[in-house]
Amino acid sequence: MDNLQGFPYFPVEFAKDGSPAQPAQVDALLDGLKAQPTTDLIVLSHGWNNDMAEARDLYQRFLGCVRPLLDDPQDSLGLAGRRFAVLGVLWPSKKFADAQLIPSGAAGFDSPVTNTMLVAELERLKGTFDAPDADAKLTRAQALVPQLDSDPAQNEFAQLLKEVLPPAPPVPGLESAADFMAMDGTDMFATLSIPPPATDLQLPDDGSLNSSISASTAPDVDHAAGIGSSLFGGIKAAAMNVLNLTTYYQMKDRAGTVGQGGVNAVLRRVRQELPAVRLHLVGHSFGCRLLSAAVAGADAAHSVMADSMTLLQGAFSHYGFSGSYDDGGHAGFFRRVVSDKLVAGPIVVSHTRNDSAVGTMYPLASRLAGQVGQGLGDANDKFGGLGSNGAQKTTEATDGLLEDVGFAYPFGSGQIYNLRADTYISGHSDICHPQTAYAFLKAVTTV
Repeated sequence: MDNLQGFPYFPVEFAKDGSPAQPAQVDALLDGLKAQPTTDLIVLSHGWNNDMAEARDLYQRFLGCVRPLLDDPQDSLGLAGRRFAVLGVLWPSKKFADAQLIPSGAAGFDSPVTNTMLVAELERLKGTFDAPDADAKLTRAQALVPQLDSDPAQNEFAQLLKEVLPPAPPVPGLESAADFMAMDGTDMFATLSIPPPATDLQLPDDGSLNSSISASTAPDVDHAAGIGSSLFGGIKAAAMNVLNLTTYYQMKDRAGTVGQGGVNAVLRRVRQELPAVRLHLVGHSFGCRLLSAAVAGADAAHSVMADSMTLLQGAFSHYGFSGSYDDGGHAGFFRRVVSDKLVAGPIVVSHTRNDSAVGTMYPLASRLAGQVGQGLGDANDKFGGLGSNGAQKTTEATDGLLEDVGFAYPFGSGQIYNLRADTYISGHSDICHPQTAYAFLKAVTTV
């Protein structure tokens, strides 16, 4: 058993197919929880661009904000009698850092995409995709980079990237890669080569350009994996955007696979063998999708009851929990989490338009679907993201603010609480604050 910030810590690593990479880690978790008087298990899941060391660091920093609140001698949260342990989910989400978001000499706000950057990005992506011949296809794509001014090279480049992805189910919106898979390569390059208008960029309330889109000005904020789009037009920028979209769709698919498969199975074992232990789920980015999939399970027979869920800058559709998000009455992919009351306490959602990683991804998908104009990716766009806008078209959701420590949140059972976090969260990965830890713990106190 390990220890993080005074909490018993049990890491469990999962493979690309969702199975536990080391089954002994699952046994160690269950044995450890049984050997000590654990009342509450915190389940943490990282998002993109985290190897195991980086995931552990994220968990250490978040728990470092939780620990002082629990150690408050006044016990203002009323949790002194609880005994917490931590399950750290580790899933394969590395090898896809956008060169424009890497601080070490990468392109900043005033640097266009180059052939060298594209070749390097394709090299970093090797080992990321599930297709057995994916790396060979990426090598072929590298050879095409100098030729991308020609239509044949654009078509072949786009086709190679499509072929490394899993099949796309016909689900409307960003949850599906259907528009991406169906589009001709030259049309895709033409669509994604247009510089984004100012309305596509995520602006803070003061109207200034969000610094998180520039690696040179914000080296520790928004290192989202392959999500940031170029601020420049042209063929090279379009090629980088094609890589961004390809990476998004693969990581979206994998987060669902790992959550619905191995993580769901582990949580069901905890529920079966330790039914009195409360489960509190905390996800970041694609980790929010992973944990939502873990709770929902493959079907109702495999769902898991959680006690609270905190979703920090979630990278999935803002209609994910909706009962009806269009004229056809379609429900969001994770609607069953809400309709089947799979979370006994509240679902807390942080969101901010400062999140340039999630906020930039959605305008790209909107363009592929033929949408143009203002408001791309905002709360009124069907391609909007949870981390940008909170849960939309969801009757169980209420809107509020991420407040300072001590605020009396009106959290209750079976509700979603959208907390606009502009004041405290400056970018996609900027989630470790006393305020986010306090909101999480206030959710814990309701069950």
